[in-house]
Amino acid sequence: MGINTKRDGHVEIITVDYPPVNAVPVQGWFDLAAAINQAGEDQDVHVVVLRAEGRGFNAGVDIKEIQRGQGYDALVGANRGCYAAFGAVYECAVPVVVAVQGFCLGGGIGLVGNADVVIASDDATFGVPEVERGALGAATHLARLVPQHLMRTLYFTARRITAAELHTHGSVYQVVPRGELDEAALAVARDIAAKDPRVIRAAKEALNGIDTQQVHRSYRFEQGFTFELNLLGAADEAREEFLGG
Repeated sequence: MGINTKRDGHVEIITVDYPPVNAVPVQGWFDLAAAINQAGEDQDVHVVVLRAEGRGFNAGVDIKEIQRGQGYDALVGANRGCYAAFGAVYECAVPVVVAVQGFCLGGGIGLVGNADVVIASDDATFGVPEVERGALGAATHLARLVPQHLMRTLYFTARRITAAELHTHGSVYQVVPRGELDEAALAVARDIAAKDPRVIRAAKEALNGIDTQQVHRSYRFEQGFTFELNLLGAADEAREEFLGG
């Protein structure tokens, strides 16, 4: 349970495992960021594969942890942890390949949207349910997966989109049966890992350098509205309703 790592040649495999639905606690986001940063700093690592155990890739932040906390400490921690983890994926010195199964929600979109290559199982769905939880965030990253008007529709309605639909937009590179997901992600990672790592690291930095979207700034801007909604009480009411309270 937690954030686990193992090495496959020059590929670092990082696994998220927080049963039952991979709703990641505050410390988990920071641990994930640390694992990704460490992998990128290791010159023997040429590619990172980010995957998850269980029926879904990621259910976002642990809302129960936020509701149990006193004051805003847990909320601030979750926001800072997500910012660190999303940033670690984007800034990782080597390409990050994500393998997505089942549901990918909220914070999961932040990870996937900032990744370099997305492989998904044929049962994977993607969505940002933030408006139903009284929060905002990850529109920055959803916008990297779908065109602008579709992003807005998905965001306002909290609807999900399938891996097959994302494949038609080019953001999901490959859709495979669930039993073949890990091997498909590793196959792409090994292909990249076989290239000269000096060139690949330079390419990652160059591609980030020409990116037109300032992902760190835009996501931080979104988070400001989450704090406003909490101060207004809207977020707390939405979380209580979601938890059946």
